[in-house]
Amino acid sequence: MMLKVSRSRTKGEVVSSPSKSYTHRAMTLALLAEGQSVLRRPLRGEDTLATLEAVKAFGGSVVDREDMTITGGTLKCPDNVIDAKNSGTTIRLMAGVASLLPCATVLTGDESVRRRPMQPLIEALNGLGVRCESTRGNGLAPLIVRGPNQGVRTSIRGDVSSQFISSLLISSAVKEVDTTVRLTTPLKSRPYVDITVEMMSRFGTKCQGTEDGFFVPGGQRYQPQDYTVPGDFSSAAFPLAAAALTGEVTVRNLDPDDRQGDRSFLDILKGLGADIRWSGRDLRCAQGELQGMEIDLGDAPDLFPIVAVLCTQAQGESRITNAAHVRLKESDRIAATTAFLKDMGAEVEEMADGCVVRGKSKLRGARVSSLNDHRILMAAAVAALVAEGETIISDGDCHRISYPDFVQDMRSLGAKMEMIP
Repeated sequence: MMLKVSRSRTKGEVVSSPSKSYTHRAMTLALLAEGQSVLRRPLRGEDTLATLEAVKAFGGSVVDREDMTITGGTLKCPDNVIDAKNSGTTIRLMAGVASLLPCATVLTGDESVRRRPMQPLIEALNGLGVRCESTRGNGLAPLIVRGPNQGVRTSIRGDVSSQFISSLLISSAVKEVDTTVRLTTPLKSRPYVDITVEMMSRFGTKCQGTEDGFFVPGGQRYQPQDYTVPGDFSSAAFPLAAAALTGEVTVRNLDPDDRQGDRSFLDILKGLGADIRWSGRDLRCAQGELQGMEIDLGDAPDLFPIVAVLCTQAQGESRITNAAHVRLKESDRIAATTAFLKDMGAEVEEMADGCVVRGKSKLRGARVSSLNDHRILMAAAVAALVAEGETIISDGDCHRISYPDFVQDMRSLGAKMEMIP
């Protein structure tokens, strides 16, 4: 299926989609917690459902109704391969879970996941006495992981994926020995690790930052929780961006004090000139006269595609930097974003760690390849709202990976979007 989008104005309100990052972590911690956890308003996207299937494979009991109940605490060796599908978070968090077991676990995923780097986590787990290897010997999935994880010290790069560090921290808490994780390079996307530490604390364990990494005391036990997943700023960025370009939208049920790194999108919107206002937990964004600016995405790389779209409609030059690690996502998001924006008539120059955008550009409809990347699809769809003519985007339903209601929500706001064969 493809997504067809025509020039539109947006107005109205939507309820924020549940956070993907918090849902992944809540499911994993509920698996490790000794007893029954209730997750309220979890995200049921393709990525988080891959994590849920892994939870079941590792011995978690799941009852999925309006709320989701997970009973954990007793891990078992999976009967089959763990298939992370398109979810890098799933394969990385579950590699940590697998390291706790005295048996071999095979973890894999779709073609995209099998291209994403795993070598830093492989080396870090091996440093803890785990046998972890790439079946192809190239640092990529499929992986074989055999524990038990009984090491006390390891090192890992911090500039490839924060998910590696989250995996090590979550799994280390239930070991009997203390664990020190030293970072050999600066940590990128730190807010995602902050979310992990926050969630570990909520489920009853401690993790301490050190001068060059983290220290996790051993002998801890996760406690089951009744937990409500907060709204997702990553997903909210798309209707908010649509508002900044074409109208006025309120996204409900967002926490102004949330730790999510993509909350920085609000500062970007303000800096560009959009009208942003909070009313309790409701966030309103209205169209404004946008002006170019310099934007550092070191802590919020997933915002790159939609920020680049906004900058095409800002007067003057914008420079988006410190986002080189988005080349290692579902697609090379720097190359993919600059390609579709050029096809739509934008003046954009690709750089190693981002791009330069010169606006304001008059966009035109085009045929766009999303590369089956949900954030490329959704960013291109927002760009199409201000483009002349029709835009046809491939893999039109891949938004289900992170934001299942994207098309439904955007149509409720007045966007002209439809799925076509």
